[in-house]
Amino acid sequence: MAAAPGAPAAEPPPGATSCSGCHAPAGRVSAPSIPPLAGLAAADMARALAEYRAGERPGTVMDRIARGFTAAESEAIARWLEANR
Repeated sequence: MAAAPGAPAAEPPPGATSCSGCHAPAGRVSAPSIPPLAGLAAADMARALAEYRAGERPGTVMDRIARGFTAAESEAIARWLEANR
């Protein structure tokens, strides 16, 4: 059964709800250097997390945050965010 409009598609994976602490919801800007996640494809978010985790993408805190998740956890977070942003 599909989720009601505006309702989360499923329970968020561990870590997914923490993203909104820095990344503002759709239509809002938290800081120019912190991109919104609304509208980003899951594959792009998962790739960015992998790049942060590998040290290939510079970050102030995202590199440390990304290292706390496995590739599978990062992909689950990205899929949930894509469906719920």
